Amino acid sequence: MTEDKTNVMRLLDQKKIPYTPHQYDVSDGALDGVTAAARLGVAPESCFKTLVTVGASKRNHVFVVPVEKELDLKAAARAVGEKSVEMLKQAQLLPLTGYVHGGCSPIGMKKRFNTVIDASAQSLTGMTVSAGRVGRQVTLSPQALAEFVGALFAPVSK
Repeated sequence: MTEDKTNVMRLLDQKKIPYTPHQYDVSDGALDGVTAAARLGVAPESCFKTLVTVGASKRNHVFVVPVEKELDLKAAARAVGEKSVEMLKQAQLLPLTGYVHGGCSPIGMKKRFNTVIDASAQSLTGMTVSAGRVGRQVTLSPQALAEFVGALFAPVSK
């Protein structure tokens, strides 16, 4: 497998944010985060998925939660001051964010959205998120990620 840099990695390099790149085989079509964590040899609680929602206000919000957990929609809505949030339809993901399902990263989306990282990440020294391509991940400091994307931490998973 080639180790070419993704746009996420180039953005992190530009800001001099340290990260560790990872690559894993997805030729069998297994795109779920728990499989990704296992193939990378990282604990599932330190591997995070990026979920995009739409609120009652029609604004979009991004949530970064551990791969083994689900987004708590009520807690997520409270965290961003919405009456409710629902998952964005998969067909809308690429046009809105520039990322495909399975390769969505909180870093480098087409627009900057309200972003919330699950509070469980605060106790970690490193968290792994998508590098913007299916089969590619980066591990970096949760605080560095939050600062870079303007995220806040809140308990939004169950």
